[in-house]
Amino acid sequence: MATKFDAIVIGTGQSGPALAERLSNAGMKVAVIERNLFGGTCVNTGCIPTKTLVASARAAHVARTASDLGVMIDGRIDVDMKKVKARKDEVSGSSNKGVEDWVRGMENVTVYQGHARFQSPNTVRVNDEILESDKIFINVGGRAFVPPEGNEEGINYLTNSTMMDIDFLPEHLIIIGGSYIGLEFGQMYRRFGSKVTIIEKGPRLIGREDEDISDTVKEIFEKEGINLRLNASCINAKKHEQGVMVEVDCTHGDTHITGSHILWAVGRVPNTDDLGLDKAGVQTNERGYINVDDELKTDVDGIWAIGDCNGKGAFTHTSYNDFEIVAANLLDNDPRRVSDRILCYGLFIDPPLGRVGMTEDQVRKSGRKALVGKRMMARVGRARERGETQGFIKVVVDAETKEILGAAILGIEGDEAIHCIMDVMYAKAPYTVIQRAVHIHPTVSELIPTVLGSLEPLE
Repeated sequence: MATKFDAIVIGTGQSGPALAERLSNAGMKVAVIERNLFGGTCVNTGCIPTKTLVASARAAHVARTASDLGVMIDGRIDVDMKKVKARKDEVSGSSNKGVEDWVRGMENVTVYQGHARFQSPNTVRVNDEILESDKIFINVGGRAFVPPEGNEEGINYLTNSTMMDIDFLPEHLIIIGGSYIGLEFGQMYRRFGSKVTIIEKGPRLIGREDEDISDTVKEIFEKEGINLRLNASCINAKKHEQGVMVEVDCTHGDTHITGSHILWAVGRVPNTDDLGLDKAGVQTNERGYINVDDELKTDVDGIWAIGDCNGKGAFTHTSYNDFEIVAANLLDNDPRRVSDRILCYGLFIDPPLGRVGMTEDQVRKSGRKALVGKRMMARVGRARERGETQGFIKVVVDAETKEILGAAILGIEGDEAIHCIMDVMYAKAPYTVIQRAVHIHPTVSELIPTVLGSLEPLE
């Protein structure tokens, strides 16, 4: 016999727990199902642990380059990877425990640990129990994609998840994939002391970005001694006496690269293949992402998909916004839509990239009349003072409406300064609002009005 609930939340990533709390506060009887670690990707294998590792890697880099600022450190800079991992585990573990304690402490909420599978549009089996509800929210996230040839027996292959388990320094880390995850781990482990090679199938790094961003990131990485192999049209990993050998067919360089470990960073797939979605009638697209409308409803009445599994965003902040959209529509009589949000994200290399809205290339292809402003970080006081002058600020504006279409800040504190632009975009205000604002000196943000004061027609 089924146990009835007012709502069932499957998964405890960024959106699930917050939604469960809102539902329970509204007086609903809620079931929360989690089959593995509370907190999802961000807490356990994504944002929090990786950025904790990035902080350790940056400390090592700053120590090695301290003499550039007149600070002399005697002796060799060593990195204790066991201590690095222990610190990461403490920070991540605290967040994981915090989410679990939060969920288990909610009134009107029953927590089930196990694998949820649909039995029908309104029933879910978890372990030996059947749960029933007219409102079911799927928040199951995603995982790293490893191609079939990538997990050949005996290969020391890693993903962003299993990288969290190592407490040693790979002698030579080969990373397949020159996009966001691959770049963050590449710079991180190079700074820890590993030899690093990044292999990218495309002609440039982070191919979705404008070419000037890709070129600058390439310069940053090559300056730190990271080996980059682009245009790798054929990639095949094999077991080797040194660990792993990767065959590459590139326009130049060796056709074989040997290393101690390989990290696959070639994309992610949603955790939707083993939920029994067919029994519920829930449809997915060709990549496995659950089809949802602008309010995150699936094509089955009473079932929503929130977070990474719906393909509407692959970030912690978009997952949390999914919760806000569902809660506003369901509980607050406040119509909110996915289409209302503006694309924004960060690439947390050093220096970081903050991005919002359209790229310059996208604006150009749209055919609209636009203006563009750009200023190199070498002309930004904060960057010069810190001795970190790589990168630039770029803003693209609609020439007719004067609204900001998109921006990129690749440089020191770019991931924070980008929010000045983002908020003006949400307000749908003309760029002149921020151009005429008085910003604090000396900061990165103070140069945004300067950039907007030197706009030129986009060719």
